[in-house]
Amino acid sequence: MSETANPISPAPAAATTRIMLIDDHPLVRDGLRARLETVPGLEVVAEAGNAEEALAAAALHQIDLTLMDINMRGINGIELTARFHALHPEIAVLILSMHDKAEYVMQSIQAGARGYVLKDAPSQDIVHAIETVRSGGIYYSAALARQLTQPLPVRELLTQREREVLQHIANGESNKQIARELDLSVRTVETHRLNIKRKLNIDGQAELIKFAVESRGAG
Repeated sequence: MSETANPISPAPAAATTRIMLIDDHPLVRDGLRARLETVPGLEVVAEAGNAEEALAAAALHQIDLTLMDINMRGINGIELTARFHALHPEIAVLILSMHDKAEYVMQSIQAGARGYVLKDAPSQDIVHAIETVRSGGIYYSAALARQLTQPLPVRELLTQREREVLQHIANGESNKQIARELDLSVRTVETHRLNIKRKLNIDGQAELIKFAVESRGAG
């Protein structure tokens, strides 16, 4: 498997990628900030040491992407990823962890993360992961990609909420109808549609509807 799964044609990215660092060790956050702020186009706009701080910061700041650890007191990074995906699907989550087992990668992706990088990765790998995720791809560190000898079934790349949206798409419902059924905003439904297309490497609405209908009733 290549490092970038399900690549698509890069979407235009903002001139600056606004990043939040989520890790319960201030020294780790300081080190990450120092590494990232030397890179043109990257700006660390917020930091958090736990889930409560992260969710509060997400409500206060305009954030494009989070670099999130898994091991944190209270709510861990995988659970927090799922909350971010539900509350802020427009914010891409990139896991940055010491755990190098494939099971952590799969749990993170299924929770809504768009990538997984090991903490000991060189700075250029972290930057490459950020660029990949911002352009719509999914990124695994090379060491982890070698463990993932069997690619995830395409539906396994989707979160539970994305699967629900896909089911409604199969039923022929509009964004407004889906929003009403799932008690979401229309904008959130649009974001879920975009994320589904990116993950599945689908370009147009017709192809998305075709996939939704063909996969109707699957897990």
